[in-house]
Amino acid sequence: MRTPFPARFFPLLFLATCTLAQTPAPTTNTHTDGQSSGSSTGGAHAAVLDAEHRPITAGGFVKTGPVIFQDVADKSGLATWTHKMGSPEKNLILETVGSGVALLDYDNDGWLDIYLVNGSTFDALAGKGTPPHAALFHNNHDGTFTNVAEKAGVTNDRWGFGAVVGDFDNDGWPDLYVTNFGKNRLFHNNHDGTFTDVAEKAGVAVGGWSTGATWGDYDGDGKLDLFVPGYVHFDLADIPGQKGSTVSQIAGCNFRGVPVMCGPRGLKGEVDHLFHNNGDGTFTDVSKKTGTGDEHGYYGLASVFVDVNNDGKVDLLVADDSTPNYLYLNNGNGTFEDASFASGYALNESGRETASMGIAVGDYTHNGLLDLYNTTFSDDYKPLYRNDGDGNFTDISYQAGIAEPTVPFLGWGTSFFDVDNDGWLDLFTVNGHVYRGVDGQNWGTTWAQRPLLFLNHKGKLTLAPAVEGTGLAKVATSRGMAFGDLFNDGKIDVVVNNMDSPPSLFRNVVDTTNHWIAFKLIGGPKSPRDAVGAQVYLTAEGFRQRQDIIAGGSYASSPDQRPHFGLGAATKIDALEIRWPDGTRQTILPPTDLDRFYTITEGSAPKPMK
Repeated sequence: MRTPFPARFFPLLFLATCTLAQTPAPTTNTHTDGQSSGSSTGGAHAAVLDAEHRPITAGGFVKTGPVIFQDVADKSGLATWTHKMGSPEKNLILETVGSGVALLDYDNDGWLDIYLVNGSTFDALAGKGTPPHAALFHNNHDGTFTNVAEKAGVTNDRWGFGAVVGDFDNDGWPDLYVTNFGKNRLFHNNHDGTFTDVAEKAGVAVGGWSTGATWGDYDGDGKLDLFVPGYVHFDLADIPGQKGSTVSQIAGCNFRGVPVMCGPRGLKGEVDHLFHNNGDGTFTDVSKKTGTGDEHGYYGLASVFVDVNNDGKVDLLVADDSTPNYLYLNNGNGTFEDASFASGYALNESGRETASMGIAVGDYTHNGLLDLYNTTFSDDYKPLYRNDGDGNFTDISYQAGIAEPTVPFLGWGTSFFDVDNDGWLDLFTVNGHVYRGVDGQNWGTTWAQRPLLFLNHKGKLTLAPAVEGTGLAKVATSRGMAFGDLFNDGKIDVVVNNMDSPPSLFRNVVDTTNHWIAFKLIGGPKSPRDAVGAQVYLTAEGFRQRQDIIAGGSYASSPDQRPHFGLGAATKIDALEIRWPDGTRQTILPPTDLDRFYTITEGSAPKPMK
């Protein structure tokens, strides 16, 4: 049994915050302490400027260099849609967090479509205005997309934050769970291009403020269960910081001595929910029974079910804003062990909680263990947690040489994927601030920020240059991000949901002759049909790669669920193994034809996709 982090050390976790407050926040987050506010960071850092005296978050560009992404949002048709969240001034925390994106093949035509969550306005909530609509962009197979959200019945029309894809009824068609401020939606796929919201009937509407949910079969019964993190308890009738509010006494509500919107610290947190899939279209809340109910009321923003200790059972990670992160290890009996502190994942290297926004998961060193990366607030480095085995992690950000470049950035969506098909997972992050007045300060950070890409050179991560006019030099207020092969050309692309702006579609234009292979997995009768939770191991070019099928992670987003492997210069695959969610291990005769997609049904040989 792991020994929890001693409670007497909790005050040490809050000493490094750069908010005005100096009194430690309690482990249970309420709005009544009157002492703590804002976001936990690493303390004020000196401004980092480029050669033209611009903050590095919106500068540092180079004239020439390798071109990796081009933003084709205009050309593809995605720029016809705009995200909207609250007022331009962003005086309230509800207006600043932003929304996610999900990639799914909703019509089963073999091409990824794009779902973009939208926010809302206070007028719309009050019934005085038309709510902004979410978008469902159908892939036209020619590089363009058409918004069919209204026809499909998935406009949401609520104050939206996250979206996650999972075939919860095992009918072979992807369903979509959308989280909101207010009730959530579970869009069931009707197999005809339309969806029906069944959240109320299913018992997963929740209410409150939900964020980055995740699907996973935690009890091994072959049906996807649903975890929904809660963020801040926000009451429109009792708005923080406003005159007459019961939460107006929060000390500070400032950043570096400048007044800013209140929260999250100092506000009450929403609890988390784990819903067990009953197999009849309904779910049962088992949060308390399983030990995942978040009794501390931490501020959850992202989550993902994935097997971090290689015991064949999916564990649960939760990225919490300005409070310790959660790592729940699956006991295999329908319950979880809270190993957050004992594992090393709850805090960073300094023993301090971070304002965690997003989670990236991947075996970037080819040792068969999944490493973790969390995006955090500006004035703080972003921790890279090395998996040491048995569910233990070490923050190696500074050892890896990737900590300092991230300090000025405020990170959101993040993922590991192989951008150049060399067989090594790269690390991508999108960024954007939450304080609207930050451009008027000399802090070396900005409201709109460029993305960061760390290229993996045989286990060593190095920052890719931001070439002018390319995707890596795109300055935006980015939030949600999902990756996938949108053009079925063997290259991983990225879709980004930008605050109060059109989205970005970063098409992968890397000039490479490296080979690749990708799979669509179909689970057997004892596994989820979409194979969420499966692990695929491929050996080629002298090393073994691992890819896990996940539903969630990043920030409030959901990626391509087709495992994709870059093969470098290899012309053949030496070994291929799948560990299915039901525990079956299948050794597969590798396909000889590369640079294409294959379908693998559990227990069967690969079949080329048309």
